[in-house]
Amino acid sequence: MYLWLLFSLKKCSKFVVKIVAMFLKNLFRSSTNSDKITVLSATEFQAAIQKKGVQLIDVRTPNEYAAGNIKGAKNLNLFDSSSFQKGAAALDKALPIYLYCQSGNRSKSASSLFVKMGFSQVYDLKGGYTSWPF
Repeated sequence: MYLWLLFSLKKCSKFVVKIVAMFLKNLFRSSTNSDKITVLSATEFQAAIQKKGVQLIDVRTPNEYAAGNIKGAKNLNLFDSSSFQKGAAALDKALPIYLYCQSGNRSKSASSLFVKMGFSQVYDLKGGYTSWPF
């Protein structure tokens, strides 16, 4: 029982460290990616994802995704780095990629990751799924 509790606390602390690291990265993020990342309002995002050749990615957890998502979105959980990397590698870098999370923080981090992976047309939903009225 105690071993399980220690293991759970260790996993939890790793999760907290990841969250804090992502927050700090976003806080001090350089502006070199700004020409490749565009933050869109919900209305702009809605209009943009109607086009052909759109890669719509939900970077939330599978539970969040299952609770509600934007139609046509593929779930790539940012917190599961191995499956996130594998899913991202399968995407077409020549096509625009549209990202969202719950509030906009994770998708902001994911946007930077996608630019580092070679994507040049990255669009982020301002305010995340919480701001999605459609």
